[in-house]
Amino acid sequence: MASLTIHSSTTVFPAHPTPIATLSFSESDQIKPWTHSPTVYVYRSPTVTTSAVVESLRNSLSQMLVPYYPLAGRLHWIGGGRLELHCCSAGAQLIEASSTATLDDYGDFSPTDALRELAPKVDYSTPIEELPVFLIQVTRFSCGGIVIGTGLSHILVDGVSAITFINSWASIARKDKTVESIVQPFHDRSVLQPQKPLRPPRFDHREYDNPPFLLGCSDAKEERKKESIPTLLKLSKEQVEKLKKRANSNIVNQLDELPSRPYTRYESIAGHMWVCACKARSTGDKSQPTMVRVAVDVRRRLGTPVPNNFTGNSTLVAVTPKCQFGDLISQPLSYAAGKIREGTWKITDEYARSALDFLASQEDISWVRTSYHTKVKVEAPFWGNPNLSLGSWMSLPLYEADFGWGKPCYVGPATLNADGKSFIMPAPDNDGGLIIAIRLQKKHMDDFKRHFYEDL
Repeated sequence: MASLTIHSSTTVFPAHPTPIATLSFSESDQIKPWTHSPTVYVYRSPTVTTSAVVESLRNSLSQMLVPYYPLAGRLHWIGGGRLELHCCSAGAQLIEASSTATLDDYGDFSPTDALRELAPKVDYSTPIEELPVFLIQVTRFSCGGIVIGTGLSHILVDGVSAITFINSWASIARKDKTVESIVQPFHDRSVLQPQKPLRPPRFDHREYDNPPFLLGCSDAKEERKKESIPTLLKLSKEQVEKLKKRANSNIVNQLDELPSRPYTRYESIAGHMWVCACKARSTGDKSQPTMVRVAVDVRRRLGTPVPNNFTGNSTLVAVTPKCQFGDLISQPLSYAAGKIREGTWKITDEYARSALDFLASQEDISWVRTSYHTKVKVEAPFWGNPNLSLGSWMSLPLYEADFGWGKPCYVGPATLNADGKSFIMPAPDNDGGLIIAIRLQKKHMDDFKRHFYEDL
């Protein structure tokens, strides 16, 4: 049986003095998990020694923590389920580990419990003000491969900000750039703060309500308990284009107020996943209601654009209209793709500002804060059966994280802990293919895979 051994755990401090300050979070930060998103970067056969890898990462991270000084800070509760960040130069945590396993033992790197061991383990019984907000684990394998596992508190950064940080750090580690020549981060959240005095919401923000339950059920308690499993699904460029072509033929029920441009890759694939989930979960009742939850980046949708170098969370929640299994299964793919567009397209500047006002008006924000990557109990609605929560990493430059020993052969989440949660990600060879990480109830997974690849 393969074993993982932790050899050392050290604190990495900023290389130079940094501002001592309190960073206030926007409401789009506050609704994100304060827990740590675990991601793995897999490198097949670096020729560099483990000690050289650790030393390079430690030195370059110490430099990065000067402009990215919030990542050396600590979170503090301020009431109402909200937090603030004390920028105090307390440092990030760097862990060195080794494994008797080989990378091949992890197969396609599905986000299983075994893969989760390659990302930093956080003891959430520790007071939050003592927990690092950024942790790194470097694991060397018997085959020579290396996995860099990261854990970054989601309340600080979204996917775009996190990848910008990682890739900038990598460019310093491989000595392509200096800490002065990287894109300098913009930490000020004021562009996403509600105006004062607070205005009442201008829209009905149903995206924060409970999604549909299974027919005959008044809550999701039983569905939460059911065994679920993760998997990775791969789509070639040709399969992606086939789905996109299918979504853009036999157009049905397209609303006049929606743009008439062709459905995107994301809309096409998300619609296909939704249809396949309905088929796999169907008990025969065509009237079963269902919805999809998506995260929408508002950086370019606001009247006052969010700066390109912004380092917080600029995503808000959007949901599709409520649909029925029967319609999604019987209609052409354009129907599901159109419903995905209906959900995302409504996130305009005014809608986003209204959502921020709505969130700011909540006395306690805990009930909307989700978490897909830890076992920490959350109060947020359940987006498993009969619904889905579809995230997109499609546009993120995941494979530019070359720390000096080549680009990773795989980058992805180290865990998905909830039924219905999924990420759509670029494939490593950058050829237009995609990888989909998804977790579903065990009894539905085989049928979902079968439907997913039918006629592709």
